[in-house]
Amino acid sequence: MTLTSLLSVFSWPDLLALILIAATWFGLQARIESTKAKKLSVTVLMADYRREWLREFVTRMPRMYDASVLSSLRQSANWLASTTLLALGGLFALIGNTERLVGVAEDLVLTDPSARILEARLLLPALFLSHAFLKFLWSNRLFGYALIVMSAVPNDADDPVAYPRAAQSAEINIRAAFNFNRGLRATYFALASMAWLLGPWALLLASAVVSWLIWSREFASHSRAVLLDPPPKV
Repeated sequence: MTLTSLLSVFSWPDLLALILIAATWFGLQARIESTKAKKLSVTVLMADYRREWLREFVTRMPRMYDASVLSSLRQSANWLASTTLLALGGLFALIGNTERLVGVAEDLVLTDPSARILEARLLLPALFLSHAFLKFLWSNRLFGYALIVMSAVPNDADDPVAYPRAAQSAEINIRAAFNFNRGLRATYFALASMAWLLGPWALLLASAVVSWLIWSREFASHSRAVLLDPPPKV
């Protein structure tokens, strides 16, 4: 598609909004998952807790609690994958029947958007939802791998394989959590991108709000302060 044909559907404000939302998306992911920054995100802080969890798992008896926790995490990823797939199906059905949206959009914005423009704008939330579905699906699979590797940890803490095998399970667990969080962020951005139906400036505003929400929960939330608070000395 040439620049001329692209501009026939998207205006310069539309293209600017797309560039900024893409930059925000990739920038947030890089910053949140950075392990070298001075101020770590909740996602990175939780990775250390997951490693500590699996070290404690080696000597904990019985181990049913740990298996139930990991199974619960896997079920959460499975449920979100199913829900995202349903939302994606509804969105594709809406893309094929945008005539009903034209009248609604005409009442909300000053310009009269065509069905072609609305279809093009609905592709952005569809892209984010597709990304979220794939991330939730892979997260579910990784949690399953972590559960299997966890089951292979010897019961004897003195076994030389015990702690290395537990560390393997922890790292797979961490990758599953990272993919789960990527799916959640994609869902947030999918909701924000629906504002594009009202125009590029609405998309920019919604993206800014969602970015602030994600940033505050990762770097300025009460839960982060709790994670950084050292445990009391006994």
